Amino acid sequence: MAKDFSTRAENYSQWYNDLVIKADLAENSAVRGCMVIKPYGYAIWEKIQATLDQMFKATGHSNAYFPIFIPKSFFSREASHVEGFAKECAVVTHYRLKASPDGKGVVVDEDAKLEEELIVRPTSETIIWDTYKNWIKSYRDLPILINQWANVVRWEMRTRLFLRTTEFLWQEGHTAHATNEEAVKESETMLDVYAKFAEEWMAVPVLQGTKTASERFAGAIDTYAVEALMQDGKALQAGTSHFLGQNFAKAFDVKFLTRENQLEYVWSTSWGVSTRLIGALIMAHSDDNGLVLPPKLAPIQVVIVPVFKNQEQLDLIREHVIPMKKTIEDKGITVKFDDRDTHKPGWKFAEYEFKGVPVRITIGPRDIEQGTVEVARRDTLEKEVFQMIDIGNKISHLLVQIQQNLFQKALNFRENNTFRVDTWNEFKNVLENKGGFIYAHWDGTSETEDKIKEETKATIRVIPLNNPRENGKCVYSGRPSTQRVVFARAY
Repeated sequence: MAKDFSTRAENYSQWYNDLVIKADLAENSAVRGCMVIKPYGYAIWEKIQATLDQMFKATGHSNAYFPIFIPKSFFSREASHVEGFAKECAVVTHYRLKASPDGKGVVVDEDAKLEEELIVRPTSETIIWDTYKNWIKSYRDLPILINQWANVVRWEMRTRLFLRTTEFLWQEGHTAHATNEEAVKESETMLDVYAKFAEEWMAVPVLQGTKTASERFAGAIDTYAVEALMQDGKALQAGTSHFLGQNFAKAFDVKFLTRENQLEYVWSTSWGVSTRLIGALIMAHSDDNGLVLPPKLAPIQVVIVPVFKNQEQLDLIREHVIPMKKTIEDKGITVKFDDRDTHKPGWKFAEYEFKGVPVRITIGPRDIEQGTVEVARRDTLEKEVFQMIDIGNKISHLLVQIQQNLFQKALNFRENNTFRVDTWNEFKNVLENKGGFIYAHWDGTSETEDKIKEETKATIRVIPLNNPRENGKCVYSGRPSTQRVVFARAY
């Protein structure tokens, strides 16, 4: 463990910040609330992006790009949407600077004031639906299945690297449909895509469900979400999919001619995930020795570290490593051979362990004589001697085991930190002493929801899909309830 690296038990928040910075994932920038994503952190985002992009295209979606600037008047067309984002909007008022009167700096040129102010996009529903009005005339033009990879700006007062920053990277899907049923199905399909990605690539188990009215996306009829549990017992929203009904179509007057020759408003969805998924990866798997990455998303899946005393030994090791490296790479595995002579093997071991590389192979002259290598797993820190024969298949199988182990470990953690409570005292006791997901009855009112949040900072994370009906009493008000919902404190 790094000398000046906090532990989770000492200070979880500081541990997280230390890890992000010391693992070279990101750093704070000169612009308050914004981050610089460093190459290693961005490489993780590229893997997330590449995988999701394939999944989107496999479900029929295409990529496009829309302007970062949105006319201010667009936001006033959908009342709940503008209310939801008004406090977070960055506004462009002028388009030029000029030299200051004293000649020592620059000032805004008041002669360059925009006729209409522009909003730096916090999300793109408004600009996209203004565009779709020109694209959609009849049922033959539907569905439209578009995704955009972009950056957005939401002016945040309290920020944390990856989890909440003023500017962040994301993807946002925006689709248009001829029927209510088709749009709802799209929303559910994309929720399934996010859940599959979280569990099979991130190795993070998630709950799927809908949000309450107060937690919905601004302008949505229904918001579907996947929620994950972090190691400190807090929830993290790992993806949302919104059924928007006809709200934006009505706001931007987007109608289509049906097969029956009738004019109707279009039905729509939007859905997205962002760079906060990197924060989820960190908090779901990492430990006091640093980052732990699931193999499927690790920029470097295997690192080979030579142990040598002189150039002659290094040359000998290289002769054996180069074909071994190719054998492993032929399995579709990313391999780095770190043959630098500027750092000792021990320093390299610590560096790659801290950066979460799933597998480390160590090889020296004696290993070559014996036809073996030492293999270390990052997830368990266990070491094992492998024969070089069939090394490609052995490493491939090991990476699969590590991926599965990380998921199972996270699933066990969630199960051990999921509780059913029936009284308000139980609720508060579990929340304060254990955290985690709490299944409790709720009377369905926003008033009760708000009071619970005010008193405990816990929110309803999801109403689980296909939630079983169960008569009971609301944990807070005592009024009748027909189902349990999932509460937690959250990021």
